[in-house]
Amino acid sequence: MIPRLLRPRVSDQLQVGGKIVLIYGARQVGKTTLVREVLSDLPYRTLSINADEMRFVDVLSSRDLRRLRGLVEGYELLFIDEAQRIPEIGINLKLLIDELPHLRIVATGSSSLDLASKVQEPLTGRAWVHRLYPIAMAELRLQYSRFELDAMLEDRLVFGSYPDIFSLAGDDQRREYLVNLSASYLYKDLLEIGGIRFSSKLRNLVRLLSFQIGHEVSLSELGSQLQMSKETVASYIDLLEQSFVVFRLGGFSRNLRKEVSKQDKVYFWDLGVRNVVIDNLKPLAQRNDAGALWENFVVSERLKWLHGQQMLASLYFWRTYTGAEIDIVEERGGALHAYECRWTRAGGRVPESFQKAYPGASYEIVNRDNVWDYIGA
Repeated sequence: MIPRLLRPRVSDQLQVGGKIVLIYGARQVGKTTLVREVLSDLPYRTLSINADEMRFVDVLSSRDLRRLRGLVEGYELLFIDEAQRIPEIGINLKLLIDELPHLRIVATGSSSLDLASKVQEPLTGRAWVHRLYPIAMAELRLQYSRFELDAMLEDRLVFGSYPDIFSLAGDDQRREYLVNLSASYLYKDLLEIGGIRFSSKLRNLVRLLSFQIGHEVSLSELGSQLQMSKETVASYIDLLEQSFVVFRLGGFSRNLRKEVSKQDKVYFWDLGVRNVVIDNLKPLAQRNDAGALWENFVVSERLKWLHGQQMLASLYFWRTYTGAEIDIVEERGGALHAYECRWTRAGGRVPESFQKAYPGASYEIVNRDNVWDYIGA
């Protein structure tokens, strides 16, 4: 069992009580396993509900306090798995927490878009909200040495870090798992949640984004290739982001005329999903995108670690119209920290234009020798 950084925080919050604990995350990132592990260490009599069971859905969407009381009578803790499937779940959770303050509640949801729209307003000030991502290297570090992490690095860049990947033997099994996973949550959930009519457009968009990691994304160009408006492309990317498939970095600028800041870069939370979308699970020695994979890996792992540590920081990329660029500009504690991601160990130097514009910023190359310090592993 791989330890999750979120586990002690969820456990502490359930013991404190008084608020609902909400955990968002893509399918199969381990939300249910995490909650069950937490509950196994707690002394509370627990009612566990799967939102696929209609007998529970009927009560939990009823807005009937009498029926809700009857459901949880005799229990000290309520666990609702895949809560986004229950109509009006937010209002009903509000009734429970307001009228039964002694009851501890934890709920999971596979899409922030769907669940948040149902609970955000009713539960304002009444919930602790968390996001769970694919396994972070910082979590693996709790179980493995850095020597062992080095040995598994290529697997993470090719097959990603979904929990089930670690228990599968052989590339064929891992390929099959990733194919099924991407078909299950990339398309099925998004089509249902987002009301997308043209599934082929979504698949093609994900594929185009997969080829553009590490590069700025032009909504107009994507729209032209997909025969869609740039507004529709933007809305599809927003759905992908809120469903934990991708995330965006904006361009950093202090309004200097030479800096580019209007377009975003799009990265994938899991590289296994990205690679299977383009049908390329070959070893790194047989690929021409190792640099892009490394950049995506470093950025996503850094964000996972920052989230796990509850550290406030904003990440951007930086580029000028003349071509000078930096992969990551991190604004943290009122200071700027610049990082260049390099899969090869070849050296590099800070662009002179960046140094002149931001003389107080630090600069560092992130390669295989020092990556563990940057991503908390």
